Amino acid sequence: MGKSKTAKFLALDLGAESGRAMIGSFDGELLRLEEIHRFSNGAVQVLDSLHWDVLYLWKEIKQSLALAAQTCGDSLISIGLDTWGLDFGLLAADDTLLCNPYHYRDSRTNGMMEVAFQHLPRSEIYERTGIQFMQLNSLYQLLAMVQSETPILRMAKVFLMMPDLFNFWLTGRKVNEFTDATTTQCYDPRAGDWAWELLEKLGIPTQIFQEIVPPGTVIDSLLASVAEETGCPQIPVVAPGTHDTASAVAAVPTTDSDYIYLSSGTWSLMGVEIDKPLITSESLANNFTNEGGVNNTFRLLKNIMGLWLVQECRREWARRGTTYSYDELSQMAAQAPAFVSLIVPGDSRFLAPGDMPTRIQDFCRDTNQPVPETNGAIVRCALESLALEYRWVAERLQDMLGRPLPRIHIVGGGSRNRLLNQFTADCTGRRVIAGPAEATAIGNVLVQALAMGYIPSLAEGRTIVRKSFEVAVFEPRDTSAWDEAYERYLKLRPEFG
Repeated sequence: MGKSKTAKFLALDLGAESGRAMIGSFDGELLRLEEIHRFSNGAVQVLDSLHWDVLYLWKEIKQSLALAAQTCGDSLISIGLDTWGLDFGLLAADDTLLCNPYHYRDSRTNGMMEVAFQHLPRSEIYERTGIQFMQLNSLYQLLAMVQSETPILRMAKVFLMMPDLFNFWLTGRKVNEFTDATTTQCYDPRAGDWAWELLEKLGIPTQIFQEIVPPGTVIDSLLASVAEETGCPQIPVVAPGTHDTASAVAAVPTTDSDYIYLSSGTWSLMGVEIDKPLITSESLANNFTNEGGVNNTFRLLKNIMGLWLVQECRREWARRGTTYSYDELSQMAAQAPAFVSLIVPGDSRFLAPGDMPTRIQDFCRDTNQPVPETNGAIVRCALESLALEYRWVAERLQDMLGRPLPRIHIVGGGSRNRLLNQFTADCTGRRVIAGPAEATAIGNVLVQALAMGYIPSLAEGRTIVRKSFEVAVFEPRDTSAWDEAYERYLKLRPEFG
């Protein structure tokens, strides 16, 4: 590995609920993480629209740089930033941000998939992009701007995904990083470039899209003005897998391929790593997505409405005057009766922020099931339903690949939810290995270390992760009760019932 002193890397990891600044310290054998800053994140409603508070996030990023400089001194090697996918900023000719970036849960994309299908068949869009159909995809956000004839889109000269926007503000260089670009449904994975013809047919201006660079690219050095303001040296800014799921999957602590990964957080992203995209009639029928990964891979996966269900319940109960920790909610759910009622996590009523407990109760009422009355019963309903969706996804993955996938590696913050981990093992009949919880920051650091020459390969990096971080193992128990619940669940899924 050839480096003598402990090298330190700053991972800026911005999730949909919170942001973190983590220092990854690598001594040549083991990797250690230290959180130096954490800040909240979330949607901000302005009139009838949902936005991200992008200047607040930029302020917190600069605060993170200042703290990293104070903590690490000259041992800080590089900076890497990742965020959620799908959302973007548009710049004018003078590099002014034209509007506050919209939140992917904003209602402007309602009906936009149907508008797109009037111009292009669903099958053609999938054939060109290989991406799961969700109304919140960047493609439909842009189409909504076309349909509304907003002057902002006419003024736009540059399209930057959220991590690209922050990297531009850090370095002054405008690029689109590969893993995040692929989430947009504007990218053609077979051509290895933007889906130019598709964009033109939908009236989306093509000149706004930038050069696509792979993860591990050194974008540039930190701008002198940012360095002066924060006290951080002008070190390289590296593009990790700037889509947070790409970074999380990079840190899965295994070296073989007989597993399913599950990046568990606000969203659950469940899939496998493959060498090239799988775009078939079967993957279209199952509505699976092919997103870019690190190390020249693709991630065949399903986006699942994950712990957002519980997060929104918790937020609503706090608004009503009762604040629970996530551990308390899990304990309440564990004590509630099993398999009373089920929901389909992907139902559109669960997409927007709001009164999630009532929405869960309404779904159960509308499908002629018992209505969960206690808070513990509501959370149990959500968690059991997530585990059942995981089983459906695992079975589809195994069928499409034609080989057994006996293990599930759960990474991300949701890997701390021991109840859901056990539900997943029991429901799917697979061994579950949970952890590390901070996989996104770890994967971010690994790609930085690769780019800067501190580790020779991603495989070596994953070996380092296995040695450096503990995991928890959950073995499947009696699955017969889950089998009966699964039959009920399949009947609730409208497209497969």
